Amino acid sequence: MPYFAVINEAGPAWNPSRQRRDQDEWKEHAQFIDALAEEHFLLLVGPLSPTRALQILEAESEHAVRARLAQDPWMTKGTLRILSIDPWEVLVGKERLTSPPDAP
Repeated sequence: MPYFAVINEAGPAWNPSRQRRDQDEWKEHAQFIDALAEEHFLLLVGPLSPTRALQILEAESEHAVRARLAQDPWMTKGTLRILSIDPWEVLVGKERLTSPPDAP
């Protein structure tokens, strides 16, 4: 299944006076992201800056990525928005992404 690199950025509902984890509905957003990781839809995630984040996903298509991420409470509220979705070819380290969670 293909991989995608998604860059999200602060949306219109982002409060610049607050840190990431202090934004409204942080708990709901974190639970949603954790569920995507448990399903192995979301493989890697982390901030690029205070208002941008990178997600590496495994999905059938860009449409599937957009459909799933649209369910994120931060997306529906406008706290985040998708800046870009790009297909991502893994050239080195692919085995690390496909190893079972308990594998070294």
